[in-house]
Amino acid sequence: MKTYQYTKQEVLNEWKADEKNGLTEAEAKKRLEQEGYNEIADRESVPTWKLFLETFKDAMVIVLLVAAIVQILLGEMIESIIIFIVILLNSVISVVQTKKAESSLEALRDMSAPEAKVIRDGTSAVVMARELVPGDIVTLEAGDYIPADGRLLEAESLKVNEGMLTGESNAVEKITEPLEEEMSIGDQVNMVFSSSLVVNGRASFVVTGTGEKAEIGKIAEMIETAEAKQTPLQRKLDNFSKKLGFAILAICILIFAIQVGRIWFSDADVDMTTAVLEALMFSVAIAVAAIPEALQSIVTIVLSVGTNKMAKQHAIIRRLPAVETLGSTSVICTDKTGTLTKNEMTVTQAYLPLIESPWQDKQWSQAEQLLLFSAALCNDSYINEESNEIGDPTEIALIRLGEKYNQSYQTLRERYPREAELPFDSDRKMMSTVHTIEGKRLMLVKGGPDVMLERTDSVLENGTVTAMTAERQQQLIQQNEAYSNQALRVLAFAYKEIPKGKEISLADEQGLTFLGFTAMIDPPRDAVYGAIEEAKKAGVKPVMITGDHKTTAEAIGRDIGLMREGDMALTGKELDQLSEQELDQKLEYISVYARVSPENKIRIVKAWQRKNQITAMTGDGVNDAPALKQADIGIGMGSGTDVAKDAAAMVLTDDNFVSIVKAVSVGRTVFDNIKKSIAYLFAGNLGAIIAIVFAVLMNWANPFTALQLLFINLVNDSLPAIALGMEKSEPNVMKRKPRKIDEGIFAGGTLQSVILRGVLIAAAVITAHYIGLQHSDEMGVAMAFSVLILSRTLQTFPARSNVQTAIGAGFFQNKYVLGAVIVGFLLYALTMMPFARGVFQIPDTFGWAEGLLAFGLALGSMVLMEVFKLIRVKSKS
Repeated sequence: MKTYQYTKQEVLNEWKADEKNGLTEAEAKKRLEQEGYNEIADRESVPTWKLFLETFKDAMVIVLLVAAIVQILLGEMIESIIIFIVILLNSVISVVQTKKAESSLEALRDMSAPEAKVIRDGTSAVVMARELVPGDIVTLEAGDYIPADGRLLEAESLKVNEGMLTGESNAVEKITEPLEEEMSIGDQVNMVFSSSLVVNGRASFVVTGTGEKAEIGKIAEMIETAEAKQTPLQRKLDNFSKKLGFAILAICILIFAIQVGRIWFSDADVDMTTAVLEALMFSVAIAVAAIPEALQSIVTIVLSVGTNKMAKQHAIIRRLPAVETLGSTSVICTDKTGTLTKNEMTVTQAYLPLIESPWQDKQWSQAEQLLLFSAALCNDSYINEESNEIGDPTEIALIRLGEKYNQSYQTLRERYPREAELPFDSDRKMMSTVHTIEGKRLMLVKGGPDVMLERTDSVLENGTVTAMTAERQQQLIQQNEAYSNQALRVLAFAYKEIPKGKEISLADEQGLTFLGFTAMIDPPRDAVYGAIEEAKKAGVKPVMITGDHKTTAEAIGRDIGLMREGDMALTGKELDQLSEQELDQKLEYISVYARVSPENKIRIVKAWQRKNQITAMTGDGVNDAPALKQADIGIGMGSGTDVAKDAAAMVLTDDNFVSIVKAVSVGRTVFDNIKKSIAYLFAGNLGAIIAIVFAVLMNWANPFTALQLLFINLVNDSLPAIALGMEKSEPNVMKRKPRKIDEGIFAGGTLQSVILRGVLIAAAVITAHYIGLQHSDEMGVAMAFSVLILSRTLQTFPARSNVQTAIGAGFFQNKYVLGAVIVGFLLYALTMMPFARGVFQIPDTFGWAEGLLAFGLALGSMVLMEVFKLIRVKSKS
């Protein structure tokens, strides 16, 4: 049996507790030694220095370090320093983000109550909450944070906010009777849980769980063991970097071997040592040309640009790679309350006998007026000076109902002050207040429809009180059931005239006159309907995971289009009964999960991840933190707990599902732009390598000097690639399916684009090299250098899109691309200045004619790139 299934005496016996006298100090001390302190223990964290060194194991970092060493060998210290700075910055950012993730456990520890009121040795005492032990008797009152898990012994009108555990903001009414069936945390109404808040009433309970045996301690354990996921981009770059390193090494060794072989078998009288050293340095220069030293920093910059765009969409990125992860997301597991809905109970329907549309006529009936009076007067909620709504959400909804029809609750309460009351309690399920209205002393009553209908013997119709017939009562019962089937929360209203001077008692809550029903729900956000549809068109499956009841969740799910024909809704209890194989079979048809536990949420995320789906999870409560960490991208709510926000990679400032869908669009655009930058870099590098290998095979003079290759990297590797990261979204960005988890960086036509553009650049360079060699080796080098730098610069335009030409994408839309191209031309022009020609080995005979020829060849390669792109796009359409 579970603790909540025990009777009160069985619980006391199980924990060897005394309800009246509590534990003795000696027994409490003994149990403290056995059980340990009531707190979440500190975990041993990885030292900062070790985390820092771990960052250098990344394959891309190793490639960059190799590039830096190559630069030093070539005597280019400035570029080496720049590379080292980039590596150090990335390492520092990584360590900071890891330390932030650890703070979720620290925030969880901070949520514990500092003190507790207990009974020990037969007297009340206040002790440090960390010293509580199982078997302690704790007393509670409104405003207290609950210091440990426990089973209720006494409860007077007790309501507890357990939102940090269940994710639901509505206070839970508590009872003391045992529960027969197995229940999820949200339904264990005779239990209280550590760090929950008492919002109403008084109680006492016996402590049954402390420290890490309490529910909040179990959550801490799940946060600790949840696996932090690499983002898709991190996995792809890591895999690609390894392959890139081996490929570059193989090419350099091959070219070095060919050149050394030619030197060895040459009949020419050359200094062997000098020739071999020059061959080595040229091979190293090829490595410099091939390694995209700026790749890591460009990716970081493009991701940073994405964070700024997302911030404008109310999405704050806490971990930089999460920007791209959103673009890969195929499943969004979202909370209901506040994310899909407005997080404010709203009266959406009302029923008054014989009135078809309440409050729509200019002249209201007595029943309409009296029901609005009851909504405002038989109500303990209010709005304070800071415009904060204080009180139960259902009562706040009744205040807003009155305001909607210009019935100010403050005005009504001043005009008809409360003279007496019978407060709400969970046994009666009703509340009564007394007011003098229009000279009559009336007791206004509201409560649950079932108990209210049992206590009414008349009904107010057309201004006349008539007897409650069996037929009328059955009609009201059917109306209540109709509302309940729509997952609406229903309240019934009635009244009774009380003689002046009479003190009211519970016995007066009989013989009431029925007024009507109000039906309320936390309604969906207006923009959610379109966002759900957009997500589905983009191939993203929205899944609702909520602590609310199944009927409510299913009704909202069907209303907003999240659930379609054939979809299922499961409770946490029903989920627990499924095996892993059964869950995998049904997973894609389950759109709603209700009354779930933290363990359920992690299980759902892992199930989707087993299917290789990139999964996003939203959450605001402590209970959500483990799943937020387990998910590929955890999305915390701005209004949520610090624990949830610390465990998340992204925080929504407006708690709105619509913002998630917008962020997915930005994430897809960011990844597209990263691919464009990478394709741009490698197409240019490929063109240079093909030209070099061709020259080696043809036994031509080397087409470039080491310095020229370094200068080309400086001009072409940074600004144009960063400018491409500023591109706007492709027109089909939210009409295509999410990328597959195993899809490489060069998938989706990117590899073909790289090869095509690389070959066209190489063809232009080889042609220029050949033309120049007809004059001299120096002219051949100057022509090859000119065409490579110009064609790589002009390649920025075709690189802007794989489906649109530069003109189709809006030639002047990306001002950063225009700026990067202009800067590239200006830097190239510097090499033609008299003071620089000798440095870059540009002969004096290289004049305007040669320059225009080089530009023409470069321009021709760019035009061909656009022509082939149009042919490819049209062939697919």
